[in-house]
This record gives sequence, structure tokens and C-alpha cells, in this order.
Amino acid sequence: QVHLVESGGGLVQAGGSLTLSCANSARSFSGYYMAWFRQAPGKERDFVAAISWSGGRTYYADAVKGRFTISRDNAKNAVSLQMNSLKPEDTAVYYCAASPNQGATSRYEYAYWGQGTQVTVSS
Repeated sequence: QVHLVESGGGLVQAGGSLTLSCANSARSFSGYYMAWFRQAPGKERDFVAAISWSGGRTYYADAVKGRFTISRDNAKNAVSLQMNSLKPEDTAVYYCAASPNQGATSRYEYAYWGQGTQVTVSS
């Protein structure tokens, strides 16, 4: 079983940085493709970034490319999202997700989700 818990959200000014963390308290992340999604009020849950189980491949949405960095530490069962140069439009609830399907970028391919953590960027 996979049980994901996010942390690290908060309020930050535009141009600032935040690091989100995701831990799996139930079992190892090994073999799972991990991703971050976000959902703003009244909008769909959108893909943000994903990382292969080995950490060797990463994928980013165009909106965050060059500003966000996803990483993972399988020994610690943790995945992180470093967010720099934050913009007000980055404001959303951010979700960590796990999928057995390598290369998955659609939310429908992810079976396991955390409860989400709020990120608010003020202008």
C-alpha cells in the first residue's frame, strides 16, 4: 500500500521559493513513477512535474520549466519539489502522486494521492 503525505506549503511573495516534500509512510517508493500535480480553485488538476523511479528522467509542465525541480530519494522514501521564482499563478493546492506506469503525466494514470498542501503566492 502507498500512503503519501505532503508538507512544505505556505504563503510566499512573488519571486520567492518553497520546497514541497512528499513521504510514503507505508512502503518503499521503489518502482513507482512519482509526480506533482496542482489544482487552483475552480480549475482542473494539472500536471506539474514527474520523475522516474531511478530519478534519471524528469518531466515538467511548460508553465514551470526552468523554475521548478523535482527530485527523489528512494532510500528515504521521499520526493521533493523545489519551486523558485514563484508567481501568483502558481497558487494552488499541490498534490503528490504515485503511479506504476513509467512516463505517466495524466492524472488518470495515478492511483495514489496525498491529501495536498496549499501554496499561496502573493503579488
